[in-house]
Amino acid sequence: MSWMAWTLPVAVFFCTIAFILLCMTVYELRSPCVERKGFLPITTTRGDRLFIGLLVSAYIHLAFLGLTNLSLWIALGISVVWLAIVLRWG
Repeated sequence: MSWMAWTLPVAVFFCTIAFILLCMTVYELRSPCVERKGFLPITTTRGDRLFIGLLVSAYIHLAFLGLTNLSLWIALGISVVWLAIVLRWG
């Protein structure tokens, strides 16, 4: 596994994603999801909204890396707020 730089932030990132997926799996087993339409232009399930939220969060981080000299903590804050909005009202 020498191709990957296993630093603490990378490990925290992957552990967080695994934890989110585990929580969503348990939540889905306890309370099955029904499709709904929110502010997104498509009908989505919880998993769809999670995927869209994580994908856009990745783009937010890439934009911060490529376009600004600001701290990535700001990008993280924006991403968490975005993910909460998409999961709740998306």
